[in-house]
Amino acid sequence: MKVINKLVSAFFLIFGFLMIHAQKMPPAPNSGETSRGVVGPGAQASPIDMYVFALGIIAVMFIVFFTKKYTGKKA
Repeated sequence: MKVINKLVSAFFLIFGFLMIHAQKMPPAPNSGETSRGVVGPGAQASPIDMYVFALGIIAVMFIVFFTKKYTGKKA
């Protein structure tokens, strides 16, 4: 069981590191600036928009899991 916990922890650590660096945007074309660009028409959508439903499902799964885990120990 300890090996599984270490593997899951390593997975979340690597996944979190990759998500931190997931949204590196190049500078806006023809702006001459090194900023992240201008928000408006033609701007890139946020990458999290694609995963809203999956994140909601995962959140519900975590809620159910921890609710069952901790209510079982109280009795």
